[in-house]
Amino acid sequence: MSDDTIGKQDSERPGASTKAAAVMRLRAKPPQVTRLSRRTLMTAGLIVSLGVGGALIYALQPADRNTGGEELYTTDNRRTAEGLEHLPRDYTGPVLGPPLPGDLGRPILDAQERGQPVAPPVIAPPATDPEEQRRLAEAEAARTSRVFFQNGAVAQNTPANAAAPSSLGLDLTGKAAATTSHDRQLAFLNAAADRRTVAPDRVTPPASPYVLQAGSVIPAALITGIRSDLPGLITAQVTQHIYDSPSGQIMLIPQGTRIVGEYSNDVGFGQRRVLLVWNRLIFPNGRSIILERQPGADTEGYAGLEDGVDHHWWDLA
Repeated sequence: MSDDTIGKQDSERPGASTKAAAVMRLRAKPPQVTRLSRRTLMTAGLIVSLGVGGALIYALQPADRNTGGEELYTTDNRRTAEGLEHLPRDYTGPVLGPPLPGDLGRPILDAQERGQPVAPPVIAPPATDPEEQRRLAEAEAARTSRVFFQNGAVAQNTPANAAAPSSLGLDLTGKAAATTSHDRQLAFLNAAADRRTVAPDRVTPPASPYVLQAGSVIPAALITGIRSDLPGLITAQVTQHIYDSPSGQIMLIPQGTRIVGEYSNDVGFGQRRVLLVWNRLIFPNGRSIILERQPGADTEGYAGLEDGVDHHWWDLA
């Protein structure tokens, strides 16, 4: 059998070309789309519309007025309160009994009917205990007293004294006056001008050659940590020698000197710096000196120190 005969037989087979085309196809067969019947969709929509319309019609129908509602509480049998059972039904024309001894109502009424003048009865004031009077006077004085004390030499009727409570943010009634930032800015602009052209103070010589004047910086490094949950003490150590201010040649504070201070735990929301003060210097030889609460600052001169801050976001959430 020759090759031509084989080719003719293959070409004559049904579906041979279709199979070859399916094998040589480069793209995958696209997925078939499932179509819904329009008649089915229209029928379902009609049923849903009828159901919604019927529900609306039923809900908007007025209530039947012929059938009365069930009475939950009866008002026919009302019980009278226990204290009102023995009271009279009507107060028109009350029956008065005979006058009691000392009752002057009837004689006064008879005198007025005859046209005679009737003098008002004299009622003696009740006797008051002196101790009770003193207590009432103290209570009245405490109620009318002012919040702020004033010296006796200051006149109380001057306009300056009347404006003094307002300058402190209080009015004359003791209530806090509402001041805004605009009012504070106007007060700053309208403040009294400083008309002094000569300073009354004079230059003061240094008290001693061993003096460290104001404005000097003592560099130190913290030894203990700071946690602002509670107030506490802190310790730092001086990192370099400190010399006197007038000459800069006398060493006053040697390196290694300990500084003892304390920090504040009064921290507000959003605050990132903790306030601290230094109270005492302890030299390496055991001597010490009081610093009188000198404020602490960082290397850039900002008050307080700043480090890791716990904002407590989970607690706020």
